[in-house]
Amino acid sequence: MATALFPGSFDPFTSGHEAILRRVLPLFDRVIVAVGVNSEKQYMFSTQERVDRIRQALADCPSVSVTSYSGMTIDLCHQLGCQAIIRGIRTAKDFEYEQTVAAVNRLQDPAIETLLILADPEHIDISSTLERERLSHQ
Repeated sequence: MATALFPGSFDPFTSGHEAILRRVLPLFDRVIVAVGVNSEKQYMFSTQERVDRIRQALADCPSVSVTSYSGMTIDLCHQLGCQAIIRGIRTAKDFEYEQTVAAVNRLQDPAIETLLILADPEHIDISSTLERERLSHQ
């Protein structure tokens, strides 16, 4: 069974995240959305709120599950039996960052592939940071 991990803080989970996820669904038997928890980071939404929002947005996707985690993403891949990591790319800056992270992950386990998925043009300007800003003014 081909399983991919889609990790992120998802604070909040945006339409851009959802679009990336829905595009990769046909490529895998199962996709696990992994909500990252970093004790040094301030979040707008609690871990449980982020997990619940994603589950609600993807309720129509039986091959998707949602979990939370802390620690190294590659370790979670090992625990869950994932063969791939999915990452969305909006800009050249995103690419440079994700390329570095992918290289580190590849050194830790060359069997786990990182797939960098380009954002759809209509989602390039959507970011969790901008969405948090928008929500804070409502």
